Amino acid sequence: MGIKLNFELVPESCWYSNLRTALPPEVWDTIRKKAYARANGRCMICSEPTRRLEAHEQWEYDDKNKIQSLSNIIAVCKSCHEVIHIGRTQLMGREDFAIEHYKKVNGATYAEYKKALGEANAIHRERSKHEWQLDASNLNKFLK
Repeated sequence: MGIKLNFELVPESCWYSNLRTALPPEVWDTIRKKAYARANGRCMICSEPTRRLEAHEQWEYDDKNKIQSLSNIIAVCKSCHEVIHIGRTQLMGREDFAIEHYKKVNGATYAEYKKALGEANAIHRERSKHEWQLDASNLNKFLK
């Protein structure tokens, strides 16, 4: 099964720190609007057309050196964003919608959803044991 949509669980020490709140509003607006333009009215994960896109920061994790590096900023639909941030979605009482969307986008069964979520949670638990350094040094590429 090819996974198009996956969970991106951020280590607890990185919660509430994101580019939207760290950057001046006009810089974040430029970045997110460029992502929206690249998406051309479609979610960059599920490809569904939508009038309302949300900007999503994608991060890579160097587990050895504990560095969280910005890898991309994409435009996604609300449904994909809810799957990506499944922990928050569960707290909001919307997991059932996220399960159905995950299954649809990935052609997955409920068992495959649960397995992938278990694996993501295991990685999250391990990463949350540490403090992480933030590396957004390639931010300028999203401003061009």
